[in-house]
Amino acid sequence: MSRIRPYVRGSRRLTTAGVAATTATLLAAALTPTADAADRPTRASAIENAASVLADRAAALGLTAAQDTTVRDVVVDPDGTQHVRYDRTYHQLPLLGGDFVVHLAPDGSYRGADRATRSAISLANLTPRLSAPKAADLAVNALRAANLGEALRRITAKPELVVDALHGAPKLAWRTNAVAQDSLGNPTARTILTDAGTGTQIDAWDTIETASGDGKSLYGGTVPLETTLSGSTYQLKDATRGNTYTGDAANQNDLCVLTVCLSRAPSTVFTDADNHWGTGTDADRASAAVDAQYGTDVTWDYYKNVHGRNGIAGDGKGSYNRVHYGTRYNNAFWDDTCFCMTYGDGDGTQLGPLVSLDVAGHEMSHGVTSKTAALTYSGESGGLNEATSDIFGTLVEFYANNSSDAGDYLIGEKIVRSGFGRDALRYMDKPSKDGASADCWTSTVGDLDVHYSSGVANHFAFLLAEGSGARTVNGVSYNSPTCDGSSVTGIGRAKLGAIWYRALTVYMTSSTNYAGARTATLSAAKDLYGAGSAEYGAVAAAWSAVGVG
Repeated sequence: MSRIRPYVRGSRRLTTAGVAATTATLLAAALTPTADAADRPTRASAIENAASVLADRAAALGLTAAQDTTVRDVVVDPDGTQHVRYDRTYHQLPLLGGDFVVHLAPDGSYRGADRATRSAISLANLTPRLSAPKAADLAVNALRAANLGEALRRITAKPELVVDALHGAPKLAWRTNAVAQDSLGNPTARTILTDAGTGTQIDAWDTIETASGDGKSLYGGTVPLETTLSGSTYQLKDATRGNTYTGDAANQNDLCVLTVCLSRAPSTVFTDADNHWGTGTDADRASAAVDAQYGTDVTWDYYKNVHGRNGIAGDGKGSYNRVHYGTRYNNAFWDDTCFCMTYGDGDGTQLGPLVSLDVAGHEMSHGVTSKTAALTYSGESGGLNEATSDIFGTLVEFYANNSSDAGDYLIGEKIVRSGFGRDALRYMDKPSKDGASADCWTSTVGDLDVHYSSGVANHFAFLLAEGSGARTVNGVSYNSPTCDGSSVTGIGRAKLGAIWYRALTVYMTSSTNYAGARTATLSAAKDLYGAGSAEYGAVAAAWSAVGVG
């Protein structure tokens, strides 16, 4: 590969005094000197600079002629510092744990890298002993085992040969996506990673990332909506936010064979004659649509106004919502394949329609994670994936400042019903209040379901924002303990969000565990506030307080 001339940043600076404390402006204040917008490297020039670095430092980064790289994401700081995130293949096979981030100075020179694995990637044989049909059978059995007592139908499984570098020494493996429908026709899906030499299951995780989670909404009161006039009819479609829209799934389900969906539940765009949507009751199907669209709007605005991210993928393109999905479906999920959010109506006994604001923020944040760190949805990285969505879903709710759904550290409090047995899905101040989540890190926390191993990071986030001990926020009482008996002083939600977002988008990789999350958030705090700052110390103290030292 020929060397590509690095981009050279100009010397002009921007003044940052008096700018609101969003992530973007915090970076502008912390990462000085700041490049003028006209001089700052573009995405394309950052990729060129990174390509030059990869050509010069291939051996040091563990790259060989057998590997190819593709760019997944690019972050350019206000001062011109560049962070280019890559995925890798090995002899054209997907390399799990092959992702890495290259960090470049404003002039394009190399500063460092974060790698999901530092293992040398070299396999003597790329021929699997375990056949693809056998891998599919094992995956189907694993899916059934994860849904004991449920009569699954329309089960399909599609194995894909990969190289696994996430679980110890690199090995050939089958990554099999197994999907099915339960007795009500609702989807269930699981990815199973199987050793292609021995047939041993290496790992497994849920494929559907869930949160078991002007219009009159069910949960947020009367809310503003941006709509589109088509002829004499208004559509629930927002041209100001990437043409995001909300459609009616008509209580139907997707029909998918292997990983290809032969048909999807509809997403017929909601329409209205007078541009006043819903009645605030379940009797009007548009009411849930109002909540979904409103949740999308607020989440979009939060990421754009606070973190400078233009849409879930950072490309200005909108996603879409499907409400009234399935039959008594107690779930909501983000699906990368359709770049869409899907909401069930709940069974009415344990859960109501899953269209609350924090659920919307949670699920759409799975989309942000998939486009950035792509935290593997199992083990400790899976807990961090779920916690990322809980953290940002909570921050979205606070950002909305809606008196009908005031910000709190309860997850899904609006959607639970009397049959659920408690007043929220999860609790960030003391996660163990749900009866299953972990308050503190232990060596076995990665064995928990990701919705429960997430408790460690949720607890950290509460302590970092609010501090330890008893307090009341927006009328809700909390009493957050520490695992080491220490006392933690919070630094506020804005700084929590700034630190976690930068850690996610710049430093975390697919294999990041809790120890890695501590390192990533400390690096982010150092970037934003300085190594000797109170914020840096608070991050360290909050992690220690949940047992991550």
